[in-house]
Amino acid sequence: MGFENCNIIYIWGFSDAVGAFLHSTTMSILVNPVVDFGIALDEKSFALMPRLTTGSTQFVQIANYCILSVMSKTYYPVIGLEIHAELSTASKMFCACKNDPDETVQNTNICPICMGHPGTLPSPNKKAIENVIKVGLALGSNIANFTEFDRKNYFYPDIPKGYQISQYKFPIVSGGSLKGFDITRIHLEEDTGLSKHDRGDFTLVDFNRAGVPLMEMVTEPVIHSAKDAADFGRELQLLLRTLGVSEANMEKGEMRVEPNISISDDPNKFGTKVEIKNLNSFRSVERAIEYELARMQALYEAGRQDEIVQETRGWDESKQTTFSQRSKENANDYRYFPDPDIPKFMLSEMFDNKKIKEGLPELPWEARERLASKIENKELIEIFVQDNKKKAFLDSLKTKYPGIAASYIVSSIKADIIRADLNSKVDQVIDLIGDGKITSTAAKTLLDILITEGGDPEKIAQEKGLLQQNDEGSLRIVVKKIITENGSLVSQHKGGKESIVQALVGLMMKETKGSANPQIALKLFKEELSS
Repeated sequence: MGFENCNIIYIWGFSDAVGAFLHSTTMSILVNPVVDFGIALDEKSFALMPRLTTGSTQFVQIANYCILSVMSKTYYPVIGLEIHAELSTASKMFCACKNDPDETVQNTNICPICMGHPGTLPSPNKKAIENVIKVGLALGSNIANFTEFDRKNYFYPDIPKGYQISQYKFPIVSGGSLKGFDITRIHLEEDTGLSKHDRGDFTLVDFNRAGVPLMEMVTEPVIHSAKDAADFGRELQLLLRTLGVSEANMEKGEMRVEPNISISDDPNKFGTKVEIKNLNSFRSVERAIEYELARMQALYEAGRQDEIVQETRGWDESKQTTFSQRSKENANDYRYFPDPDIPKFMLSEMFDNKKIKEGLPELPWEARERLASKIENKELIEIFVQDNKKKAFLDSLKTKYPGIAASYIVSSIKADIIRADLNSKVDQVIDLIGDGKITSTAAKTLLDILITEGGDPEKIAQEKGLLQQNDEGSLRIVVKKIITENGSLVSQHKGGKESIVQALVGLMMKETKGSANPQIALKLFKEELSS
C-alpha cells in the first residue's frame, strides 16, 4: 500500500480496550511498537501524532492521513485476578512478632521463627484464619471443614526459609462471588520480606513484613475488561475494610493485584496467559491491563501471536508499559507438599461459622440497597457506603427528610458535629430545611452556633433572624436596594450577561444572613431587572 504522502496511517476499528489504551495519559499519543505505524482512535485523535517519516517524537499538526482498517477479527479478552491482602492481626501468621505495617525501623519485628532459623516451629494465627472465614462467609463461599498448610518452595532473598508457608490443595475458602464474578478460592499464607533497591548497587532486605498473614483471592477467568477488573478490586478493598480484616492500603503494599490476561480470536478457547505482578493502585491495574490487551491484539494483527508466551511481566509506571520479567512457573515448579511442622485442621471444630456470620457488619451491597430507599442519588449513596462514620451518623438521625440529611452531611456538616450528643439538634435543623423554614445557608450558621453554644435550633433561628423570609413585599425592598448599590452588575446584565442575576441573589443572601428564600429572591430580581 502506498503511504508515502501520509504523515500517519490512521487505523479505524480498534476495540475499546485499544482505544482506552491509546487515550491513557502518555499512551494517548504514540507509534505502535509492534506494527510500526501511527495509530489513532477517532477523527479528533490524529491531530497530535508523532511524524513517522522522521521517527521523531515531536508533536505535529497532521495535514494528510490515510485510513487503514486492520481489525479484521473480533478478539475475546479473558482476565482472572490474584489479589493479595495483608490481614490486620496483632501478631504475624506463625509467630508472636508484632504485625505493624507502620514500623519505620527495619528488622525490628523479627524473631527466629519468622527468620527461618533451624529448629524453630511455626504456630498458626487463629485470628487470621477467622478473618479469612469472615471474607468467605460475606461472599457466599464454601468454608472448608478440613484444611492444611503447605510449603511452596522457591528461592528469593526476601524469603528467609527458602520456602513460603501457603495452602495448595485444601484452601480455607472456595467458591462464592463478588460483583457478579465467580471466585475460585481464598487461601492463607505468609508475606515475604521487603527488598530495598534504592541505596546503591546492592539490595537490602527488611524482614519486618516477613511472616505477616496474607490472604490470597483467586478469581475464575470470567472478567473481560480492564474497568471491571479494577472495579472488582475496589469492591474487595471496601469489603475487607468493612469487615475490619484488613486496611488494604495499596500505597503501603497491604493489597496487591496481579491480573492474568489473555486474548483469543476464538470465544471457545483461551489464549496464552500473561501475569502482571504486584500492581499497587487501581489506576495501574486498569492501565496495565489495557496496555497488555493492546499489545496482544497488535501481535495477533501482525500475525505474530506465537510471540505471546506464558510469562510474568512487570508494569513500568513512568513509561506506562509492561515488560518481561521471567517465564511463568507452574505448580510443579514450586514442589508443594504439606508442611510437616503444622498440624491439619478441622475448622468446624475450631470455629462456629453460624455465629461468625451473624456477627458480620452490614455489607457494602446490603448498605447500597437499604440506602437506596432513602437517597435517590447513587453517587451520594456510595459516599456513605465508603465511609462508615458518616453512614452511622446518618442512620442515627430520626429526621423525616433523610435525603436532605444525606446531602447535608456530605456537603455542609463539619466532622466535629458528627457525634451522638448532637443528633437531636441536627434532626431539628434538617427538618427546618425540609419544612422550608430556613435556607441551607442559614442552616450552616445555625449548626456552627449549636456546636459552640448549644440551645434549641428553632429558637436560635428566630433570635438570630435566620428563619426564611418568604414575604415578597419585604424582600422586594431589599432587592431594589441591592440593584441601586450595584450599578455595574446591573449594566452587565443589561448588556446580555444573564448569569449576573445569580451574583445579585448571592448579595441578597449575604444581606439577609441567608434568611431570604432564594427562589423568591431570583423571581423578584428578574422582575425588577426587566421592568
